[in-house]
Amino acid sequence: MRAARTPPALITLIFATALSVLSLNMFLPSLAHMSEDFAVDYGLVNLSVAGYLAISAVLQLIMGPLSDRYGRRPVLLICMSIFVCASVGCAMAQSIWPFLGFRLLQAAVVAGSVLSSASIRDRYPPNEAASKLGYVAMAMALAPMLGPMLGGALDMLFGWRAGFVLYSALGAGLLALLWFDMGETNTNRSSTFAAQLREYPHLFRARRFWGFALCASFSIGAFFSFITGAPLVAAAWFDLSPAMLGLGIGIITGGFMVGNFITGRIAARTRLTTMILIGRIVASTGPLCGLLLFAANIGSVWVFFGSAICVGFGNGLTNANALAGVMSVRPRLAGSAAGLSGAMIVALGAVLTSMTGALVSPENGPYLVLGMMCGCSSIGLLAVLYVRHVDRIDPLPEQSEPQSAG
Repeated sequence: MRAARTPPALITLIFATALSVLSLNMFLPSLAHMSEDFAVDYGLVNLSVAGYLAISAVLQLIMGPLSDRYGRRPVLLICMSIFVCASVGCAMAQSIWPFLGFRLLQAAVVAGSVLSSASIRDRYPPNEAASKLGYVAMAMALAPMLGPMLGGALDMLFGWRAGFVLYSALGAGLLALLWFDMGETNTNRSSTFAAQLREYPHLFRARRFWGFALCASFSIGAFFSFITGAPLVAAAWFDLSPAMLGLGIGIITGGFMVGNFITGRIAARTRLTTMILIGRIVASTGPLCGLLLFAANIGSVWVFFGSAICVGFGNGLTNANALAGVMSVRPRLAGSAAGLSGAMIVALGAVLTSMTGALVSPENGPYLVLGMMCGCSSIGLLAVLYVRHVDRIDPLPEQSEPQSAG
């Protein structure tokens, strides 16, 4: 079996990204059945979600630097091998603690999204990388919509273990695809970790990096706030069924896909911060108008979900461009930058999810949720305005070459 020696096709990176998303949410409809099967409290089984997110945040901080030093290919192959073994372990586990242990190991699959992004930035200049990342992000929008539906069907037909059997099969298939198609893209690796560590202070001191990273984090944070508070609002204010709530969330995710499609089409010839700025204005204006309409006692289900669609569409214009900006500040540390940014997104998402869950109530539901969304989107807007300010006072030559050009 001859290992790949050429850069991966975009579809390979899309599959790697999609599996990293599916691994989080496909089995969620099975949590109640898993609790019954293991004869434990639902809260303990729910650690398979919370613990997974925590471990994935930590792993992103490790995988990025490792891939900058040793290359994207070996790190991704090792992580995918761990995921396959862990998935088999989850499917075979007979008690909760071995299951949770293997489930935490499954978080290694997060390398699929982090290193796919870094591989794209290795090969393309910032604007073209943003275009490619826009198409990859469409998979990140489609997978959350289809994953729970597939997981629920598997549970109903074969039991909850079937989902982890499918994880094992998909992971093994992706591992084979990566072996044959994922050639190394990081051709400018540091000779030693010491040499690489000497580059880090430049990344941490880079104002543009923090501007792009905070913009991406708060943009996605607005969506975390929405999916946490929307179920209560839908039930208490609009008496929506779970099916209608799912449709509403799906439509919002569709807005995210449309925004990413537009990014894919025009980002290669548009300034990064211009695309982000338009996205942030749309995402901030939607929930602000929603708040004003609810304050005027003319809010409705259409106003609530319409405001959130604006956030989804704006995020589609923002996230791929912000990620390209994050990785373009120090191309030699593209993997480290992607990992650190990803960890920030997960950590902030956990904080905002907890805040929204603790503060939302039947009385303040739409006001609190729309307010959180508006606040997060506005902070993202301020972050991109800060990057544009830095560009004006400290302009840099356009980084038009991919990493391999030096």
